[in-house]
Amino acid sequence: MQWNQLPAATGVAALSRRLLGGADWARRVATLLGAIAVGLAAIAFAWGADRADAAFRTLTQTTPWLHLVLTPLAFLAIAWATRRFSPEARGSGIPQVIAASKTPRARASRRMVSLKTALSKGVLTVGALAGGASVGREGPTVQLGAAIMLRIHRLFRVPVGAGIYIAGGAAGVAAAFNTPLAGIAFAIEELAVAYEQRLAVLVMGAVMIAGLTSQGLIGNYVYFGRITGGLPLQSVLVAAPLAGIVGGALGGLFSRAMLALRGPDGRWTGLLARHPLATALICGIVVAVVGFATTGTTSGTGYEPTRALLEGESGEFWFGPAKFVATLATSASGIPGGIFAPSLAVGAGFGQALTPLFPGQYAGLIVLVGMGGYFTGVVRAPLTAVIILSEATGNSSAILPLFAACLLGDWAGALVCRERLYHALARGFAPAPERA
Repeated sequence: MQWNQLPAATGVAALSRRLLGGADWARRVATLLGAIAVGLAAIAFAWGADRADAAFRTLTQTTPWLHLVLTPLAFLAIAWATRRFSPEARGSGIPQVIAASKTPRARASRRMVSLKTALSKGVLTVGALAGGASVGREGPTVQLGAAIMLRIHRLFRVPVGAGIYIAGGAAGVAAAFNTPLAGIAFAIEELAVAYEQRLAVLVMGAVMIAGLTSQGLIGNYVYFGRITGGLPLQSVLVAAPLAGIVGGALGGLFSRAMLALRGPDGRWTGLLARHPLATALICGIVVAVVGFATTGTTSGTGYEPTRALLEGESGEFWFGPAKFVATLATSASGIPGGIFAPSLAVGAGFGQALTPLFPGQYAGLIVLVGMGGYFTGVVRAPLTAVIILSEATGNSSAILPLFAACLLGDWAGALVCRERLYHALARGFAPAPERA
């Protein structure tokens, strides 16, 4: 149905139809307002998530044994609340947007990216961070961004298509990491393919506006801090293959384990789904024990230890494996929360394990290349990985070794896990065919 064929409307939709004079202008205004709203929502979500993470760390630093009590109880409570009030909010949020974009007009798709689901996702993810879970906020921000973009387009009576979901989700990535170019790359590689010019323009416009909104309010900050310098050729020839092949294989191992536990055809999926609360409790205990043993280093997003490693500080070599276990257990529990930031943290721990092979002054850059290899092995999006890490560290000198590591990481990850993680998980959210 065309814009001029819609019945007379009231409020914003009617006013926009009179003032803007057509569907194209209404779409542009809806995209503008939606992107600004996504940027604002991402800032608010980041603020709440950081406060929750800090509160948990403060509590457990003064009373370390709280790990063993608070975390399992938080997992149990969040799993119950998710199952009871908003089952579409479970997990990362990226698979839901991928699934919804394939059937954009289905009722089930709109439920997955409704404002109720997105707000529930945000609140529950903040609760997970307050309970010491190893989760990130970037995946949930993708679902939140898609929900906001969809709601505003429906408010303006703009016909719903895949591009609206994709633009909102990509804007969420841009605002969450303050990396506009990475948002565009993520839209192309993960959410869907920008297969027509109109869709490409819609995505790029939404991403840039959301990024500018974020930068305008909180400054042009660099997510992980500015990392300077470059690697000499002899170090690149060793670091890139090591980080790409070994790191990518480890990332593929995470994806394979995750799909076995929670994938639509996973070996253990049925068992875990039949006992959701027991699963959440057991996973919470695992995360609690790991967090207690590592004095809280593996709790939360992993941002602080990752930034420290990128700045060349020394770290414990058990950080990467411990964060791997905590992230896998958290994801297997089914509670809301993303794996973007935790995967970058695991990659930083893996990169730290490589640093003894190279001169000390290059430690931060070796960590960066290790992050790229592992992260690409998990998400299988090498272009997104390169751009996120380049923008998030303000470093352009390491792009070539980073590209090499990410391309090799994609290849090695595919050898270990043939399916791409988010796309395989999206099949579990695919709406059933609706009756005519």
